[in-house]
Amino acid sequence: MCAQEFRQSQKQTQSQVLAPQLRNSLKILQAPATELRTSILEELQNNPLLEELPLDSISVEDLSHDKDEDRTGEIDELNFDAEDFSTLDRLNEDIRQQFAEENSGQNYSSEDEARREHFLNSLVLGTSLQQHLIEQAELTNCTESEREALLYLIGSLDDHGFLTESLSNCALQSRLPLRLMQAASERLKTFDPAGIGTADLRDCLDTQLTRLDHDEASLPRRILREHFNLLVRRRIPELARLTGAKADEIQDAIAQIGRLDPAPGKRFAPDSNTVVDPDVTVFLDEYDQWQVHLHNDYIPKLRINSTYKAMLAKTTLSKSEKEFLLERLRSGKFLINSIEQRQQTIERITRELLIHQREFFEEGVAKLRPLTMNTVAQVVGVHETTISRATANKYIRTPHGTFPFKYFFTTGYKSATGDAVSNKSVQDMIAQLIEDEDPAKPLSDQAIVNLLQEKDIKIARRTVAKYREALGILATNLRRRYE
Repeated sequence: MCAQEFRQSQKQTQSQVLAPQLRNSLKILQAPATELRTSILEELQNNPLLEELPLDSISVEDLSHDKDEDRTGEIDELNFDAEDFSTLDRLNEDIRQQFAEENSGQNYSSEDEARREHFLNSLVLGTSLQQHLIEQAELTNCTESEREALLYLIGSLDDHGFLTESLSNCALQSRLPLRLMQAASERLKTFDPAGIGTADLRDCLDTQLTRLDHDEASLPRRILREHFNLLVRRRIPELARLTGAKADEIQDAIAQIGRLDPAPGKRFAPDSNTVVDPDVTVFLDEYDQWQVHLHNDYIPKLRINSTYKAMLAKTTLSKSEKEFLLERLRSGKFLINSIEQRQQTIERITRELLIHQREFFEEGVAKLRPLTMNTVAQVVGVHETTISRATANKYIRTPHGTFPFKYFFTTGYKSATGDAVSNKSVQDMIAQLIEDEDPAKPLSDQAIVNLLQEKDIKIARRTVAKYREALGILATNLRRRYE
């Protein structure tokens, strides 16, 4: 038997750290329109060297090409996709290599590509409460019926994470047994974050205290359950009299309750329909030529204040004053360059989408073709993580409606004729088949597989079920309607 031995040792390792300027440029790149405008206005407040131009003045693109006579050699040219992105390149290559090692000897399927696209999307997209809970539900050891009830309850939560609908109504509307809905409700309350799936604020806070090992006799839980109205009004003397506790104990209990999360669902990204302003519009002009119009109106137009540039040229400034102005000058020029390169990157991506998805723009969703970020990245000349960030939270207006940029990046299938069909087009076909079905005899997932095969599209039954659920379409037995 060997004795355990602990040793101290030193080893040298390399780590990759993103420079502050690169982090800021990434933030500018992936920021949606309103968030970018807010950031620019904040910088205008903090940087005296920046000034905003009138709307009818010089454009953002012109600013970076301004040949500044007072340009100092101390200011380095800042390139958005320069060598700093080698960090991201190496990171992505590590992921590719790891994926290849784990899947050596296996074909790179459309599902593998879908997982890769999911990784890229995860770089910038926030997780909604529903997504977070569905992932936990999929890992839960329960029957399919209970999981179906769980998913129904997850979809019924409000923005705070509360289940305000009664379980009896949920059972009635979902056509599931009440006992199954009750069991699913209890299981949902065990999910993260604590307090999810509870009926109201009192139940939510009480659940969180239970997770923190407060028993029923603890003062915070007694105050919550028995004297909630007094707690809300902070009636400490009355609470002390009714509970028999001292005033400082009541204050301590209230402080513990105050540290809890009254709305555990609010920490997640919103999962609702919202009105969005497109970043780009693609349209046919009067000569039947496709045009790309970049929306710059929301971006304040900036330049460096000439007075401060003149001050830098003087020798009367102290060292600290000069360093301060130089730091603000670098920061201002970096912001202007980053905004310009953000807009240029978005425009270049849009033009590539117009080339690769021309049939979509001409005919509609049914003609959407498979396309990966890596394909566009190679043409544009940037890394695919740049494409991922540049398209995050941004929208493009087309003749067929306004879509997220991410909509155009999709894996797909090949038909028997060799034509590529995107998975979104397949989902559209599935939705159309179900819309046209006989309500008394709804199509099963296998029947949908057979109908798609008639269109030379080979797809697995479990994939049809996954797409159907993603579309919010009920299973066959729940779609059946009797006369």
